[in-house]
Amino acid sequence: MQRDYESAPVSEQLGIHSVIAGLVSDLDQLRAGEISVNDAVARSMLAKQIFNGVRIYLNGAKVLSDNARAIEGKACP
Repeated sequence: MQRDYESAPVSEQLGIHSVIAGLVSDLDQLRAGEISVNDAVARSMLAKQIFNGVRIYLNGAKVLSDNARAIEGKACP
């Protein structure tokens, strides 16, 4: 069964919007001189790892979905 991305986007489930909003805020703070370059780099590296985890999650979900099959005539949910 295909996931309905329109009614329940995976980006909402994983909190991607808040990560992006955080990166925008970090850039604004860096430009305003409120955080150091090192702080900005550390925060961007953390975001990079979060996005890497999202990629792994999505790849794993796709593999599981592709390999799913019905058990003894029952449909997969």
